[in-house]
Amino acid sequence: MESPCILVCSIDMVTGYCFGCGRTQAEIGAWTLYTSEERRAIMAELPARLATVERKPRRETRRARMARERGEA
Repeated sequence: MESPCILVCSIDMVTGYCFGCGRTQAEIGAWTLYTSEERRAIMAELPARLATVERKPRRETRRARMARERGEA
């Protein structure tokens, strides 16, 4: 199943979007219930949403750390 999750999982209190993926808490919670078409439609909106969050996460994400440790980053 496709997912935009980057393992940051922190919600911007101003926009209501996750700093990592751009989804709302409701979308994150219902992600497995959406059809593939619904997930793709939401994922198409995420870049624009992420541009509106007030701050970017300051900590290294788990995925970035794992890639760094494997020598990929």
